[in-house]
Amino acid sequence: MSSRQAKLQEDTNYRVMRLLEENPDMTQRELAERLGVSVGGLNYCLKALIEKGWVKMHNFSHSKNKFGYMYLLTPIGMAEKTLLTSRFLKRKLEEYDALKTEIEALQTEIKSGEKIS
Repeated sequence: MSSRQAKLQEDTNYRVMRLLEENPDMTQRELAERLGVSVGGLNYCLKALIEKGWVKMHNFSHSKNKFGYMYLLTPIGMAEKTLLTSRFLKRKLEEYDALKTEIEALQTEIKSGEKIS
């Protein structure tokens, strides 16, 4: 897997885990919609998180509320989410700095063009 693909997968894992921590009773369809991914893609990601032991699934079909399944972060998953959060924040800050530099360069270019006109 390329570094770019690995980062994208890690970002997706982080976002899924963050949503699950906040809303463990969300359906796969709801999660997929919130993340902007297909239900199949989300299902693939959830299976990988479950296989890693970061998320566990509980069946609550016998409940009156009929949630079906709840996805809960395991203690290992909580620790991993903390690491993912740190790496995600670092990447976003790097992207922000690069974007800020690009914006400043474009603003300088526009100002230079205005002086010539």
